[in-house]
Amino acid sequence: MSKAQIILEDGTVFGGRSFGHIASASGTVVFHTGMTGYPELLTDPSLAGHILVLTYPLVGNYGVPDRSTDQQGISRCLESEKIQIKGLVVFDPSRSFSHWSADKSLEDWLAEEKVPGIYDVDTRALVQVLREKGPLKGRLVAGGDKSVNTVGSDRGSGIVGSNTGGSTTGSSADNHPVAGVSCREVITYQGNPGAKKIVLVDCGVRHSILRDMLQSGLTVVRVPWDYDFRHLSYDGILISNGPGDPRLCAKTIEHLRYALAGEKPVAGTGLGHLLLGLAAGGNVLPMKNGHRGHNQPVLDTETGKCMITSQNHGYVLEAESLPRDWIPSFINLNDGSVEGIRHQSGLFFATQFDSTIYKNL
Repeated sequence: MSKAQIILEDGTVFGGRSFGHIASASGTVVFHTGMTGYPELLTDPSLAGHILVLTYPLVGNYGVPDRSTDQQGISRCLESEKIQIKGLVVFDPSRSFSHWSADKSLEDWLAEEKVPGIYDVDTRALVQVLREKGPLKGRLVAGGDKSVNTVGSDRGSGIVGSNTGGSTTGSSADNHPVAGVSCREVITYQGNPGAKKIVLVDCGVRHSILRDMLQSGLTVVRVPWDYDFRHLSYDGILISNGPGDPRLCAKTIEHLRYALAGEKPVAGTGLGHLLLGLAAGGNVLPMKNGHRGHNQPVLDTETGKCMITSQNHGYVLEAESLPRDWIPSFINLNDGSVEGIRHQSGLFFATQFDSTIYKNL
């Protein structure tokens, strides 16, 4: 394979070799510590616009499942219709794979979906840089791509500014990632007769959430992130996970404030947790080191029990900014950050980590 580089905005360069689609790509470079689950991770809309570094050294040994969907168009195995990341950084991608559900190799999948990858990278050293400096803009430069060879020639492709709002250029999806992954129109999934009707505000919902809601027999009305749902009849609202800075979703926050003045339950997960906190009057901050992995310990403040959770986020709700009638319901035991909130009325609640909180609606 041809030589390639991952170039960070601070000038740090790591060498490697290209695999998958041979092209260059820009994005915010983040790392994930999970040992497994790469098919779901790469298709998670919460990572849209990112270059993803996998810390576990061996990746791809169980291949990739097919992209089959059910009768309602929801993926059976993946979290969305396509790979969402801009590029993939690994140490050792397995050339062989074995699993009963495998349809193709990781490399073939990346090539098929035109997503560049780089391997043989010192991912331990790269993660140390990201751990010390936080998420950085970066450029994956493929050896066979003659259009870009240096950071200087790539100033118009996103390697400027910072993760907290520096000036960048790029596509509209880059500037507003939620708009790039949300549905474009209202979609209704009919549930069991007499079932509750839940409005799902799609900020980049994972298909596993949709699958689980429909298997529970709920009627789900899936609406775009900026859709004004105030005229709809419903039994509850779920704000989904999604990518990027929640403060960009001003319309969603405005609509949620209306919902919080009502008497119907509202739940949030992932980005939805942050949006609910903003609608309640709280504040969010970018994290130096986001929570991206399958082993984040979280304390339930009501029961005192600890849970090991899967998380994928780079922003956090500021506990001190919450109004008095809102309570931090879950706390991260590694850094003390807020991982869940609930209103004292019991009607409004959310978690930052992956959960089935929508079952409480």
